[in-house]
Amino acid sequence: MGGGREHGSSEEYAAEVRQVEALNRLEGPTEGGAGDASARVRHRGADLLVTGHALARADSLGEALALIAQLADTTLPLCGQAVFRADRELLHCVGQFGFRSCEDNAFRVPLGSDYPGAQVAQTGHPVFLESPQEFHARFPATRQLADREGHQAWAFLPLMTYGQLTGVWMAAFDTPVDMTDSVRALLMTIARLLGQSIEQTYTGEADRALSRSLRSSMGRTGPGVDGLTTTARYLPTGGGLMVGGDWFDCLALPNGRLGLVIGDVQGHDMQAAGLMSQLRTAIHAYAAEGHGPDAVLVRASHFLAALDEDRFATCIYLEADPASGILRIARAGHPHPVLRLPDGTCVLKHLRGGLPLGLDLAEDNYPVNVLTLRENEILMLCTDGLIESGGHDMYSGWLRVRNALSPGGPEDLDGLADRLLSAVVAPQAPPTRDRPASVTEDDIALLLLRRDPSATHADLPGRHLHLTLEQDQAQALRDARTEFQGLLHDWARPEQIDTAVLLASELLGNVLVHTEHAAVLRAGISGTPGRRRLRVEVTDRSDDVPHRRAPGELSSSGRGLVLLDLLAHQWNVRPEPEGKTVWFELDEDGPEEP
Repeated sequence: MGGGREHGSSEEYAAEVRQVEALNRLEGPTEGGAGDASARVRHRGADLLVTGHALARADSLGEALALIAQLADTTLPLCGQAVFRADRELLHCVGQFGFRSCEDNAFRVPLGSDYPGAQVAQTGHPVFLESPQEFHARFPATRQLADREGHQAWAFLPLMTYGQLTGVWMAAFDTPVDMTDSVRALLMTIARLLGQSIEQTYTGEADRALSRSLRSSMGRTGPGVDGLTTTARYLPTGGGLMVGGDWFDCLALPNGRLGLVIGDVQGHDMQAAGLMSQLRTAIHAYAAEGHGPDAVLVRASHFLAALDEDRFATCIYLEADPASGILRIARAGHPHPVLRLPDGTCVLKHLRGGLPLGLDLAEDNYPVNVLTLRENEILMLCTDGLIESGGHDMYSGWLRVRNALSPGGPEDLDGLADRLLSAVVAPQAPPTRDRPASVTEDDIALLLLRRDPSATHADLPGRHLHLTLEQDQAQALRDARTEFQGLLHDWARPEQIDTAVLLASELLGNVLVHTEHAAVLRAGISGTPGRRRLRVEVTDRSDDVPHRRAPGELSSSGRGLVLLDLLAHQWNVRPEPEGKTVWFELDEDGPEEP
């Protein structure tokens, strides 16, 4: 559209957040009084979500306008709509709904005329008119256009696509409308949905074919391999308004291994989708050549940087051995995965990682993390849309994911995936200022991997955690504490949780400080709730056996074994063929701490 203005993506996002917040404070008179108004507020976000899904499937502009017309009610007395586009000289109508005397393409006014729609096309700023009197006062030269249909209020809003002004939407009302901040926010949100729908309609056949192909390929995973089961879900931006840069893949690798990849290319437009398709193909090729996870990500980063598109991507790539359950994982700036234990306990697995792909900063270091997946354990990989959609930050979004992932057994993997998506796109709690009910702001890709139970042997019952801290990972001690606390999330005696974390931290710290070897922590919980036992073992390859000593008052060390004596119900040191293991136990129904 001639004269279009570019808008920064961060400014657009901030404006949309403010619009949705205002929308959730929307108030208006209803026949039932305050109670009905409150119900209308709660359901407005759901109405927009349903409309967004429908607009994504609209095949024509007329169908899109008819869908928007269904949002009309007493708080939004919408009775007519028109969409305008501009060339260098004229503003002309390309679609309308609800007008008695206006045909598509019959309406034309000079782009420089004193008409609200022309002003919006030139400036990119919306115009809201609450009454015919305001229309006459502000736009006297075109006042006769306001009187033709007998409307009582109008809104003229820019239609933005990819940050570019591409048209003008006029909404006309049959009664005067108080254009409060909430009503304006609602209309601007509708205009955003309409703009994306129109762009989808007007986009070339090649773009539409790419979008359909990518969406189809995101709808399923392969059958996996014997011993490992996978399932996945993909939800584009806005519940289907536009394909974006998120993707997942399951790859059959040599020697019976399974490769899993999930990633997110920066952006939510067709350029992001195109880059995603190229990067996805490149990772396929590198994995098929037999490269390890770290080498695959290094090559993928170089590939994306060489495209010179000034965009980056986050990614996790892993290789799974179905016989042993061993996972070798490399991470490039992507959100950490979640490990779901057989009893439903969920632990955020903190993985070492490198920078996002494509930054080309000469820092190609993607360390490989080794994790053993036990039978009926599930690893969840997702993009940040699953965590942050609906106004959540990483912490509150993680809590929402945990609450949706924990219930039920590990058998129904598809049910778990559906429940996770439902928790994001259809939250049960009413919208709030901090968590607006709106369309999905970001793409969502979700991938679940389960190690299936074996008929020849069974893992020990209970809840288990296995961690390895290398000497160069002293900062990972904090993440280890977090995972350890997650293992004890339902422990009956909260004071024992602090005790267990303290003792485990002491043992891990002793290895990192006093030896030159890695520390391996194994923790297990057995028994029935209320009478369970926690056993923690920390193993290293040093032959130096710890001994108890009396530290001085100002000493910064020497208290580890003293604490074990005071706080643990049992503890000891066990020599190993190479190194040693220090272990302790706490009983949930054991004696009180001294």
